[in-house]
Amino acid sequence: MAELNKKAMPARVRGGTSSAATGASAGTPVAKSGGGSVTHALTFFGFFAITASMVMTVYEYPTFASSGLHLVFFLVVGGVLWFLPVAMCAAEMATVKGWESGGIYAWVGKMLGQRWGFAALFYQWFQITVGFVTMAFFILAAFSYVVKWDALYKDPLVMFFGVAIIVWALTLTQLGGTKLTAKISKIGFVGGIVLPVCILLVGLIAYFVTGGASQLNLHLSVSSVIPDFTKVDTLVIFASFILAYMGIEASASHINELENPSRNYPLAMIVLCVLAIALDAIGGMAVATTLPASTLDGNMSYGVIEAFKAIFATHFQMGWIVFAVALLLALGVLAEISAWIVGPSRALLNAAQDGIIPPSFAKLNKHGVNVKTVIIQAVLVTFWDAVLCGSMALSGGSSSSVAYLTAIGLTVVIYLVAYVLFFFAYFKLVLKHRDLERSFQLPGGTPFKLIVAGVGMFMTAATLVISFFPSSDLSSSANKVYEITLAISFVVSVAIPFVIYALRSHWDGKAKPKIEKGRPSGVSGPPRASKPSATF
Repeated sequence: MAELNKKAMPARVRGGTSSAATGASAGTPVAKSGGGSVTHALTFFGFFAITASMVMTVYEYPTFASSGLHLVFFLVVGGVLWFLPVAMCAAEMATVKGWESGGIYAWVGKMLGQRWGFAALFYQWFQITVGFVTMAFFILAAFSYVVKWDALYKDPLVMFFGVAIIVWALTLTQLGGTKLTAKISKIGFVGGIVLPVCILLVGLIAYFVTGGASQLNLHLSVSSVIPDFTKVDTLVIFASFILAYMGIEASASHINELENPSRNYPLAMIVLCVLAIALDAIGGMAVATTLPASTLDGNMSYGVIEAFKAIFATHFQMGWIVFAVALLLALGVLAEISAWIVGPSRALLNAAQDGIIPPSFAKLNKHGVNVKTVIIQAVLVTFWDAVLCGSMALSGGSSSSVAYLTAIGLTVVIYLVAYVLFFFAYFKLVLKHRDLERSFQLPGGTPFKLIVAGVGMFMTAATLVISFFPSSDLSSSANKVYEITLAISFVVSVAIPFVIYALRSHWDGKAKPKIEKGRPSGVSGPPRASKPSATF
């Protein structure tokens, strides 16, 4: 499942322009100037690798495969009707002059008001604390195959400690800043995503050429290709496909570090959209055609390893390839977690500078990383780790699917609320602030922009509702655990940013001015002194 908004401006002070420079009012999220100038540390490929690592995930392939031939329809429809609208709207908002820092916080805050901007940022950041658990489940599944220790994947207690170790170890490595993250993302993207998918594609072709039997009925008909949307199960499965595309706007917090952002940001979005659809379709079909449904059942986060096993170990008697690929796949997911650790958490810097969260969250180490934020993030991940592994234990402890699907569901619903606010902000930008200078715009004028954003909003709202439906992949007792855990966690998560915002006066130390909603670049009120921040 991204957020890139620091690209519209040339070399500036890290974090963007100051309040005085932009003339932003105190009630609007603004970027703060710091000492020194921005170093464009990210090349196109470095930035693309970070963003791709946030979006492209191999552990979703078994979920795709569970829908059979319908997966191609779901991926294309989700890509065209949701992924592209989000990517293009994000590209336009990210290149608005003066919006070069803060990501979704700035975009929503400048259009709808600071309260809503912070809520959108919080949801974007908070959902990944759940998503980390989903990612770590796959890493444990890969390692369990390599070391032949099933407890890594099936014992709730062992899984809990395994996820905690992965998250805390990666958190410590990410204190080295964006340059280190880019290096890890490049290696992880090529070695952990592109290379395994290429191996899988070559293996799949060889599998069928040498007489391998398909586990999927490949007879093409309207019903086999186009799913029946009158069935609740179809709608539930489709929600998981939206998750595969979430996060494309999250790398916006790195835009100021990107070379030639006005050109490279939109280009990265378009290339990523096409590549994600293609690789997800290949990976999903490979799993679907080589594994029977009975193998996928209960192995949602393990199925992609089983697909490699069916092709290379069982059919070609080359089990060593499966061990190597399992490690590569784990590397790819490790890179994804690394990219997410410092991305959205970095955008919280702007909220701290605006006094919404305690000023200690604005302090950076010498590498430009807020240590307190990433540590608290790791603590939250550990909490969700306990909740999700606990739900697995309550459902019997024999399968991780209930924990895995609950993690996916919770990630989707939390993040979708942020996307609802994202599209509302874009509507206001298009309808009321057409005069704002931006280096990229959707072609076709206002009517086409509204159509694109309207389709994205509809898909977002529909997926949000669908995500609360019971899953056909779980038993009735497991579904009860799933629905209760999901509902309670969602309500609590949605309320948290508004509670924090209401308490902001306790740590800001000064009265809050009345927020003027919808001021993209207000001029009222004296500018606040900018706070220094580290440079890269």
